[in-house]
Amino acid sequence: MSGACSSAIWVRPRIAGGLAVLLMSVLPVIGRASSGAPEVIDLTRHWAGYFGIAVFLLAYLLVMAEEFTHMRKSKPVILAAGLIWAVVAWVYQAQGNTTAAEHAVRTNLLEYAELMLFLLVAMTYINAMQDRQVFEALRSRLVSAGFGFRSLFWITGTMAFLISPVADNLTTALLMCAVVLAVGADNRRFVTLSCINIVVGANAGGAFSPFGDITTLMVWQKGVVDFWNFFHLFVPAVVNFVVPAAIMHFAVPDEKPHASEDCVIMRRGARRIIALFLLTIITAVSFHNFLYLPPVIGMLTGLGYLGAMGYYLKRTHERYSNNGVEVGDVLAFDIFRPIARAEWDTLLFFYGVVACVGALGFMGYLALASDLMYHQWGATQANVTIGLMSAVIDNIPVMFAVLSMNPDMSLGQWLLVTFTAGVGGSLLSIGSAAGVALMGQARGTYTFFGHLKWTPAIAAGYAASILVHFWINSSRF
Repeated sequence: MSGACSSAIWVRPRIAGGLAVLLMSVLPVIGRASSGAPEVIDLTRHWAGYFGIAVFLLAYLLVMAEEFTHMRKSKPVILAAGLIWAVVAWVYQAQGNTTAAEHAVRTNLLEYAELMLFLLVAMTYINAMQDRQVFEALRSRLVSAGFGFRSLFWITGTMAFLISPVADNLTTALLMCAVVLAVGADNRRFVTLSCINIVVGANAGGAFSPFGDITTLMVWQKGVVDFWNFFHLFVPAVVNFVVPAAIMHFAVPDEKPHASEDCVIMRRGARRIIALFLLTIITAVSFHNFLYLPPVIGMLTGLGYLGAMGYYLKRTHERYSNNGVEVGDVLAFDIFRPIARAEWDTLLFFYGVVACVGALGFMGYLALASDLMYHQWGATQANVTIGLMSAVIDNIPVMFAVLSMNPDMSLGQWLLVTFTAGVGGSLLSIGSAAGVALMGQARGTYTFFGHLKWTPAIAAGYAASILVHFWINSSRF
């Protein structure tokens, strides 16, 4: 995120959607006891199951209303998680089984802990680069380059596509939107079309990288798709971005704004922190592929790299403190500052979702949803529909649901559902964290209905990218 923007919220729930679709998509999730655990009880027709569904839906409605209630999204789901698991444990205890619920909760917590720590390290690096003004310097250079509106439309969209595989799509979108607003805030059409293009590009770019989105990270850490297979989605992702961009291109004003003289210099240590972030990614992949350790161990090792660099910068900053460019504590770097600025509301929201739907899955709704979607509908229809659902429902519980069902699918189908869950959110402005954030950043200019006007073009890209995936990855089905 650029230095001009506040700390990024990595995952924001979709603020709309029918309850029936929500119920069907989010009930099953990780949390089934392993084969060695005590036998589970089917609670799908039990009062406890109905209670769990009602509590979760109420909590999720409060999450979707966050913009109006101003209650952080983590609060209702954390409370709901405790209530649902308490009811599950009470029912099992009444049946004389005191260990099954405990076993399921511990399994849930392990899944969450791995993902949470992984995300925490990634957030820390992004915040560290923000602290060193990496993103602000990039914004400054683009603004002062003197490009025309149509050139900036393609540059910001393409950079959103290329940056989001290693940074989160929200940070990327906010950075590119800052560029758009800096050069064309007085041109409503340019801002609207560019914001749409940025949202589509950021979501498409994140869909082909294990680091680009929480859903791809979940799939990778679960071991369903290995690291290098994600890149088979690169060409479909390009198509998903280019098709709507090409359609919108001719609607962008063919004008040239006045160039800005704004100049921002990256702070000391910026380039070294970027290099350490890339080394951290290499470490995580190597630990997983060659040592068969969870990727989170490699990421935490990378946090150690950043800590060591922070210590060096802190111990040596005084010798640079009077050089006329930066003084005092600006040069010093403390790793605990970017850690503290991590989006804890998002991380705790993530816990609440995992715990809630984990409990509901443990109740027995897993088999019901799996039978409906993957046996009656078929894998292709189910996976394409999941992408459409992600336009109105947060893709975290949707992807957890799929991973929990663990349907017997080919690699091509697993890549398909990973891809659709990532890019489906582009169909509506409220369908992704990037879209929601940009509606706030470009308030009154980039709007829900402004985005909706171009939804047919985005849908054309969605359909074309799926067809291209079936074509070029046919051997993987």
